[in-house]
Amino acid sequence: MAGTEEARRRLAVGGVIPAHPLALTPERRLDERRQVALTRYYCAAGASGIAVGVHTTQFAIRQPRVGLYVPVLRLAADAIAEHERATGATIARVAGVCGRTRQAVAEAGTAADLGYHAALLSLGGWRDASDEELIAHCREVAAVMPLIGFYLQPAVGGRVLSQTFWQRFFEIPEVVAVKVAPFDRYRTQEVVRALAAAGREREVTLYTGNDDAIVADLLTDFPGNAEGQRLRFSGGLLGQWAVWTRRAVELMEEIRCERAQPGSKTTLLLARGADLTDANGALFDARHAYAGCLPGIHEALRRQGLLLGRWCLDEREELSPGQMEEIDRVHARYPGLRDDAFVEAHLEEWLR
Repeated sequence: MAGTEEARRRLAVGGVIPAHPLALTPERRLDERRQVALTRYYCAAGASGIAVGVHTTQFAIRQPRVGLYVPVLRLAADAIAEHERATGATIARVAGVCGRTRQAVAEAGTAADLGYHAALLSLGGWRDASDEELIAHCREVAAVMPLIGFYLQPAVGGRVLSQTFWQRFFEIPEVVAVKVAPFDRYRTQEVVRALAAAGREREVTLYTGNDDAIVADLLTDFPGNAEGQRLRFSGGLLGQWAVWTRRAVELMEEIRCERAQPGSKTTLLLARGADLTDANGALFDARHAYAGCLPGIHEALRRQGLLLGRWCLDEREELSPGQMEEIDRVHARYPGLRDDAFVEAHLEEWLR
């Protein structure tokens, strides 16, 4: 497939990978026009990749009565290909894959057929499995397409995974990256140490998924092996970067410049990181164990005109009590985090 090697190189280099939301009509049907507009937005904003069919896209798209997994992946792939033809850019396509082995292998096969470059493998459906069972599962999916590991926090469907598991996972040759999103500093460091122990730190790229510590993760040299080795996160694969994506790309570039030539910006970047964490707390509904994270993301996109409403496939999924007021607060407090002018300038073009 044309562009595959370049896409995998982009994955290896790191960057901004938004987790793609699901655009729905008031009847909770797929709004294809706005679904495609979102993909065009991420491409135009400068994202290095886009993740589709992940938690932010809503796991329920896989339910037979919903039947949106293939249509949503296809719409994104087509919009990305359109952007690549027009600009000569290459954008990595990441497909969310989950469930037991039969389902995960089938989803990976579908994604590969649609032109996706790697599978972000969720293990939420394996809550009581042993490390041996998990590794066997991962190997079967890896036989279909390259893997990105996924440490999803338990509050939204993940499970605790041991450092031993992660070391064995990284030893799978087809593993190319990992999204570290336990929202836990101790477990984040366990994944980094496991990668060092596996000896594949040059082949597996670290992406932060810790929406509560984005800048801190990207600026930190994490301890690797006992000999003083240090490892770094090279980018983020984030639900937070599904909104205000142009600003995320600019932030990533500032962080790269600061890491290349450390100077006076580290303190300012960490302060901006604290602002971003505050904003994320409102959008992701941290006060209520992230119950309103999806409608919170949708609300931010609705305010920019990219979405018409906050609708989720589950009609019970809405903003938590007090969450709208929190979103109002951070919206007013941090205008520099938002890319409203960029969206306003291009919205009609993306909605064409």
